[in-house]
Amino acid sequence: MGRPQRKIYLSMKTLPDAREIWQRHTEALRTAVETIATREALGRITAEPVRAALSVPHYHGAAMDGIAVRARDTFGAGEVNPKRLILGESAFPVDTGDPLPPETDAVIMVEQIQPETEREVEIRAAAFPWQHVRKVGEDMVAGELLLPQSHRLRPADLGALLAAGVARVPVRRRPRVWVQPTGTELLAADRAESARPGQIVEFNGTVLTALVSDCGGEARLREVIPDDYQSLLEMLRQAVRSDADLVLINAGSSAGSEDYTAGLIAELGQVLVHGVTMMPGKPVMLGLVEGKPVIGVPGYPVSAILAFEQFARPLLFSMQGMPTPAEPEATATLGRKLPSRLGLEEFVRVILGRVKDRLVAMPLQRGAGVITSLTRADGLLRIPQEQEGLDLGTAVRVRLLRSADQLDHTLIMIGSHDNTIDLLVNELKRRDSRLHLSSSNVGSLGGLMAIRREQAHLAGSHLLDTATGGYNQSYVERYLKDCPLRLIQLARRQQGLLVAKGNPRGIASIADLTRADLRFVNRQAGSGTRILLDHQLALAGIAADRIQGYDRDEYTHMAVAVAVLSGGADCGMAIHAAARALNLDFIPITEERYDLVVPDWSLNDPKVQMLLEIIETPRFRDLVTALGGYDPSRSGTLEGRWTGSTWAEENR
Repeated sequence: MGRPQRKIYLSMKTLPDAREIWQRHTEALRTAVETIATREALGRITAEPVRAALSVPHYHGAAMDGIAVRARDTFGAGEVNPKRLILGESAFPVDTGDPLPPETDAVIMVEQIQPETEREVEIRAAAFPWQHVRKVGEDMVAGELLLPQSHRLRPADLGALLAAGVARVPVRRRPRVWVQPTGTELLAADRAESARPGQIVEFNGTVLTALVSDCGGEARLREVIPDDYQSLLEMLRQAVRSDADLVLINAGSSAGSEDYTAGLIAELGQVLVHGVTMMPGKPVMLGLVEGKPVIGVPGYPVSAILAFEQFARPLLFSMQGMPTPAEPEATATLGRKLPSRLGLEEFVRVILGRVKDRLVAMPLQRGAGVITSLTRADGLLRIPQEQEGLDLGTAVRVRLLRSADQLDHTLIMIGSHDNTIDLLVNELKRRDSRLHLSSSNVGSLGGLMAIRREQAHLAGSHLLDTATGGYNQSYVERYLKDCPLRLIQLARRQQGLLVAKGNPRGIASIADLTRADLRFVNRQAGSGTRILLDHQLALAGIAADRIQGYDRDEYTHMAVAVAVLSGGADCGMAIHAAARALNLDFIPITEERYDLVVPDWSLNDPKVQMLLEIIETPRFRDLVTALGGYDPSRSGTLEGRWTGSTWAEENR
């Protein structure tokens, strides 16, 4: 068979329409019923109503230690008229749980009886019928409905089933899911160290497998199949004829020349949807082959996860006879303006934290291939397709990816990127496992703006005042009027030029950046590194437009280092620690001071106090020194106290 022609999205569906089409074609699908041991049924879904086989209790039993009696034999007993009962005739010793002797119908607690002789006891109060007795069927009666159909079995349910004599319970079989990674470029994870340019470690299969397990399913992760139409066609035939209830084909669902999933499903079955107006996740494809649901899952990891959540997750619960569990949500204030494309429903990853009793949402990177944006994210917010974005300060509903109580233990730091922040994340966890540091790398000026808008507990800044050679104070004066705060040194660090190992281009100084054969990678406008570069260019009398790549922006030092390591650029400006981390050569330019900007209103927050304690410890300073290119000898030192209108006397 010839190679299929490139496909395009001829009739993309909105997300609501795609979900409605998918549900209409799959809502009747259910997994088979199986009867399993009750002891092994935790988390399973009942396939039919379950009735008690035994009454609980199935005998009249003592609920207290004491004596079992016939209540009528005790009538008239009182403080002035005690009664004596004969053991073995009108009174029978019992312990809690013992069956009542024949004809007895009450229990008198041991504390309320007075032994008189070896055979007699005295009571000073009458007993009433069924006093301190668990009667037959008090908890449940044989034949009574114990659990309804489509009930998820919890630990207490298992106890109730066994107590009622139900040793085996009918449940829905776990949905079986065929997870098929595809792609000639994919490399097995155990061979990651041998990856060559163009090869990608296969990890989406593991992510999808874990997502299936979270939905109560059983995933079967298959070996990678290269982009060969005939091989993929045979795989799909095998998958739909297996006992799998759902087939997930990862990658190949888009419109590229080697994206075959649409052609495969069309040849063997029916394509229901190809392309959904959601981002990430647009290339998702939904189809049926021989009555079995097949989902073409996009290859980019964030797209894959979101496509799974929108289509596979509800189907897996439906197959077990369950509604899709609701996701926890919260209302937050958007920390910065968020543009979006009209006509696309967009899911944006955000970090969340409570700042001054207000939940703040700060967007993270939006690329579909940036899986770390999900590992760092605290929540997801949805921008409807009819909106062109959301304004700063908008109240938004956010789906929580962490529990709500964790957000109260989240510290938000916004501003310049620095490798020591990763150390702070771990050190806070060592002190208190509940604490979580979420950071957003928007540059030093962006951090100051976040403080001004009360959107962060603290900011990281290394803004050079080119007139005085000082750091951060003049910018605080300009942008943070009426905001009392403290500048606290985190560390001094070396900034310079990053070049490939061995410096093959022979770069020696800032002056070399004007060479026609060099490609530069810059930091974003507003970052301290960009300001430092511009200052160095001014000192050297170099115009920015003479540098090839000056307008190419990256948001972190590590991103600059990766660009140089990968050959995407010959040179970039970043900190020494980034060069050392990726084994690049480093040409020092200057040493700078990196400060924490801590507003007074967050200074007494226990989370902030713990962070400030950590940066003064010998352990933290040793860890920072080990990164290379840092001088943490003054970590924790107060560099300036701003009153909101002037610097305090001790800082002048």
